[in-house]
Amino acid sequence: MLHRKSGLSRRVFAVTALSALAAGGGAMAAGAATAGGEPKRRRASREMRGVWVATVANRDWPSKPGLTADRQRTELIALLDRAVEDRLNTVILQVRPTADALWPSPYEPWSQVLTGTQGGDPGWDPLGTAVEQAHARGLELHAWFNPYRIANHTDPTKLVATHPARRHPDWVVTYGGKMYYNPGLPEVRAFVETAILDAVRKYPVDAVHFDDYFYPYPVAGQTFDDDAAYDRYGGGFASRADWRRDNIDKLVRETAAGVRAIRPAAQFGISPFGVWRNAATDSRGSDTRAGVQTYDDLCADTRKWVRKNWIDYICPQIYWNIGFSAADYAELLPWWAEVAKGTATRLYIGEALYKAGDPAQSAAWQDPAELSRHLTLAADHPQVRGHVYFAAKDVAADPIGAMARVIADHYQQPARPPR
Repeated sequence: MLHRKSGLSRRVFAVTALSALAAGGGAMAAGAATAGGEPKRRRASREMRGVWVATVANRDWPSKPGLTADRQRTELIALLDRAVEDRLNTVILQVRPTADALWPSPYEPWSQVLTGTQGGDPGWDPLGTAVEQAHARGLELHAWFNPYRIANHTDPTKLVATHPARRHPDWVVTYGGKMYYNPGLPEVRAFVETAILDAVRKYPVDAVHFDDYFYPYPVAGQTFDDDAAYDRYGGGFASRADWRRDNIDKLVRETAAGVRAIRPAAQFGISPFGVWRNAATDSRGSDTRAGVQTYDDLCADTRKWVRKNWIDYICPQIYWNIGFSAADYAELLPWWAEVAKGTATRLYIGEALYKAGDPAQSAAWQDPAELSRHLTLAADHPQVRGHVYFAAKDVAADPIGAMARVIADHYQQPARPPR
């Protein structure tokens, strides 16, 4: 995910927040009343209660590169224990942050977030341990992969000598100060799928998870140079954008098919940027004025994937508060519920816990009840099957008690993930 500070933030577009907080307390387990005297809602016995664990740039884990294997393991288990303590039921662990691996992969190097050196053997198997220890605690473990990002820099000599991007420089596009694999090359797509499915073969993961990175977020004044690939493969399409969307559609469909063939019980889920298209662009879109639209800017037709049942779940990152003028949570949640209605695709909502208490955010995010109101609103939409919080470090810190408020208002009883 795009995680937000130092270029890691999700590329939440820059707009001025105009907040209008919704009134009301959180929904809770049956049998009592909220502080305001309203009856507590009975929550589902099965709902997604997830947390992302971002490893890119050591965002959430490990706390820094170069720790001993024992220290890394201890930190990881502490995150799992915290999830159990907070009555969560799913951990989404980033295991391929930058065309590398947090397991012994024959295709890609060990991630530098472990030892500080790309390709350095950490002396243990983080993904294998995470799956085993999560399952021992009754948690699901979803393995989170970034398909195309190679590095958050542009110098191929900083990659380990055996890196596929160095062996195949024609696969690489430099854009916005980073390096990416070119999604328009069939050989790239085949390699990415092979690298991801290696983990599915080796470990009983409960899901394969993608976030919001497909074609990269727009960078003003720069062009993603895929001219040669488009000239070679794009002849049957009305526009380059249509061709790019088809490339991503193929990645999604082929990955889904691979997961189901190798491990039929595993799921395939995607967590896209929260706005598919604005209604001003497409009458089917949401009543938003977002500066980024996944269909147009990331070439990801997320609505199609839901409507055609290509994926098992979708978890849009609705990272804005109730009443936010450009992208109102209270507008986007029912829009996504309507998209999911009548499909076999489960809808979960990605929640911006990282904003709660951040002094750089608007007044709405200084209110510990803002996130709890999100869950209260979602309870009125049966298509919403749960929530996922960004991210683990923020769950642990919880500076203004926003997560504690969610737990008190909504997670009084444990719940298993949806079937």
